[in-house]
Amino acid sequence: MAAERILIELRLWQALRRQRSAGVSPVVATIAKGLCLCGLLVVSFIPRQAAATDHTAQLSKRSRPLFSQEGAAYSATSETQPVAAHNPKRANFARERASHEARYIADWVVDSGDNHGLPFVIVDKTDARVFVFTADGSLRGAAPALLGLARGDDAVPGIGNRELSKIRPEERTTPAGRFVAALGRNLRDKEILWVDYDGAVSLHPVITTKPEEHRAQRLASPTPLDNRISYGCINVPAKFYENVIHSVFSGTSGIVYVLPETKSAREVFPSYDVGKE
Repeated sequence: MAAERILIELRLWQALRRQRSAGVSPVVATIAKGLCLCGLLVVSFIPRQAAATDHTAQLSKRSRPLFSQEGAAYSATSETQPVAAHNPKRANFARERASHEARYIADWVVDSGDNHGLPFVIVDKTDARVFVFTADGSLRGAAPALLGLARGDDAVPGIGNRELSKIRPEERTTPAGRFVAALGRNLRDKEILWVDYDGAVSLHPVITTKPEEHRAQRLASPTPLDNRISYGCINVPAKFYENVIHSVFSGTSGIVYVLPETKSAREVFPSYDVGKE
């Protein structure tokens, strides 16, 4: 490597002498030399930069992965170069009513890039509402939702393999967490958005096959107190599913964030207050 560098420098010096004899501006010659040296530096820096990129992917759920890794890359090239100020990014709820927890998580998702450029959904169990966002954090739509009958943030192990008739009322929870979601079909060949495939939890149009459950009426009521009725799945109005969920998730996957109700959002997600750290 040392011999090759000496040879390159020798050829560069000869080229510069020829440039001077031909009347080339010293400024141009200096730029040419700088470009050659920068080319060498870029080649030698590629492995380190690639490693930093891989590390960024591994830390995608931490507080500010992209910002912190960029700072590390800058310090590797120049210890005195200042790090650019972080400009917080926030989700746009438009004029939609939303709880503090919903806004907190949505802002963190957009600011941290935790959705990896995919559309995302916030399911607020406490308020029984669903918010759907495009990849950049713009609200595409919001609607009330029906949720698991029982309060709780954890799914019973193996519940996805059990018959509905064998699931006790206290086990009918909608688990909290971050889920990679995609459109699919259920056993009745109806389209649904799979949220937790192993746990058999999906987001789908409201089921009205049992009139005695009054699911449509529960969705239309002004209070979330009567929105707990399902075995764990998330029911939304049929038109909302067709116009928003189906449209946003057609041809792509996305991230669904189900907010906790017995824990804090910080316990479930590696989140932070946007603009406060």
